Amino acid sequence: MAKKFVRAIFPGSFDPITNGHLDVINRGIKLFDELIIAVGQSPIKNPLFTPEERVEMIAELITDIPGVSVETFDGLTVEYATQIKANAILRGLRSLTDVQYEFQLAMTNRAVAGVETVFIMTSEQYSFTSSSLIREIASLGGDLSNLIPKNVHDRLKKRLKK
Repeated sequence: MAKKFVRAIFPGSFDPITNGHLDVINRGIKLFDELIIAVGQSPIKNPLFTPEERVEMIAELITDIPGVSVETFDGLTVEYATQIKANAILRGLRSLTDVQYEFQLAMTNRAVAGVETVFIMTSEQYSFTSSSLIREIASLGGDLSNLIPKNVHDRLKKRLKK
């Protein structure tokens, strides 16, 4: 029997990508043949970086991770997953609050498009980290060197100087 090829997407705004996201990516690729980091464009968020800038930063970080790529998408995540024939959506969970929200989303995605969601618990050291929190700490001049990759840290400092 032939092994089934499994493609998954890891969707998010990644504004900016954090070490917590990288933790999920590095652990998630072990479960799938291909993992596409899907940079979404949320109309309700006020992004710090353009989608193209986010893709550039992520691409720099994943060059040595076989099977992982990055691209942008518009619209509903589940429609994008269906369009590229993804078998699953990968999501990282940080807290009990995430579980409730993500469970509802996963059930909806399965009902609407038959796409399964796979959850990975974020490692303890990143369980409190979010892109929103990173942006807030950065805007107040806080030290983020252990929470985000160096290339992201450099771009964030440069962006906030403007």
